[in-house]
Amino acid sequence: MKMYVGNLSYSVTEGDLKEVFAAFGEVSSVELISDRNSGQSKGFGFVEMDDNSEADAAIKALNGSFLQGRNIKVNQAQPKSKSSRPQRRRY
Repeated sequence: MKMYVGNLSYSVTEGDLKEVFAAFGEVSSVELISDRNSGQSKGFGFVEMDDNSEADAAIKALNGSFLQGRNIKVNQAQPKSKSSRPQRRRY
């Protein structure tokens, strides 16, 4: 299951997230989203765990928990909708 993790401190690393989620089971991937131009973290990312029951336990335990000075948000990631953003025109 892919989980959205938001309201992260900009200093949180992928290793930090993997360590926190590994307490609930095997983490298959971690991806922090960063600004394309500056490389600065955008304060959210995604964690994937293959076992749904472990992922559910992580969501229940970690949503609203404190990580590096912030109360983080954790929930199941929703598929990207195609119409959520206007398309850029390419000339």
